[in-house]
Amino acid sequence: MIRRLDFAPLDGITRLVYRRVWQRRFGGTDRFFLPFFSPTPQHVMTERDLREMSFSQNAPLPCVPQIMTRNAEDFLWGCEVVREMGYTEANLNLGCPSGTVTAKGKGAGFLADPDALDRFFDTVFSRVTIPVSVKTRLGVSDAGEFARLLEVFNRYPVACLIVHARVKTEKYRPPIREEGWAEALKDSRNPVCCNGDLRTVGEVRAFEEKFPTAEHVMIGRGLLADPALARKLRGGAAADRAELSAFLDELYDGYVEWYGGQTRTAAQRMREVWFYLIHLFDENERLGKQMRRFRTGEEYRQIQSEILASLPLRRDAQGDLI
Repeated sequence: MIRRLDFAPLDGITRLVYRRVWQRRFGGTDRFFLPFFSPTPQHVMTERDLREMSFSQNAPLPCVPQIMTRNAEDFLWGCEVVREMGYTEANLNLGCPSGTVTAKGKGAGFLADPDALDRFFDTVFSRVTIPVSVKTRLGVSDAGEFARLLEVFNRYPVACLIVHARVKTEKYRPPIREEGWAEALKDSRNPVCCNGDLRTVGEVRAFEEKFPTAEHVMIGRGLLADPALARKLRGGAAADRAELSAFLDELYDGYVEWYGGQTRTAAQRMREVWFYLIHLFDENERLGKQMRRFRTGEEYRQIQSEILASLPLRRDAQGDLI
């Protein structure tokens, strides 16, 4: 049975404003994983990253910063930075399938060279001063690559091995490769967290039946499509229209403040949220299309009002569409 639930990082969406508003309005996860930052060769944090990772601003929800690099010295520097900020764990991103990332051998691109990854870990775990977790995929193009990768992971005291059960080339296309979870749960010497296509209460319950030894999952898109999902998994109520309206109003206002009063930029951030949230509503084709094409903050607010007033609200998001 699932005892631990983490909120996955989605770059561009689950940043500080979203995390704070979601936690106040819904909550229900044990931790947030922060969207990754990439250490610079000069080992200088950008103002954007410092603002995003402010330890006091991210309270009270425990957060884990995620670091994207294939250079051990850069990773060790990043771990020291987050430790000095007050965080108690760092996460290595080996899961991002973006072409711009993997072309540099980072993210899921690092999985192409298990020997280099082994050397990276040998350096990191001989000197790191805080626990390190790893978010990984099953490989680059073939799930059979995971056995070799798991050999590498098993040599080191990984705080948690978060397994997104797809290979890099599949990105987020269905179906999920459940055999990857089974392999990790059976053969990993480190704690395992399962991630990927756990988007509704039904999907999580089905996962629990198939994998009764699993105790830890990470959910991203499902929580964006249904902000009350974590609460529902713990026996709580689904979101109603009034709750969603208050959440979205506070989120929009938070973005307006974050971007110095730029309502258009705030609305663009809301467009990204609605890319997922629209799946909590039936008969959404017309207004969903308008939400993807508005130009001004005022147009955005009008479309949102019509969605909340007129579209049938589902109890669960349409999992096959997200």
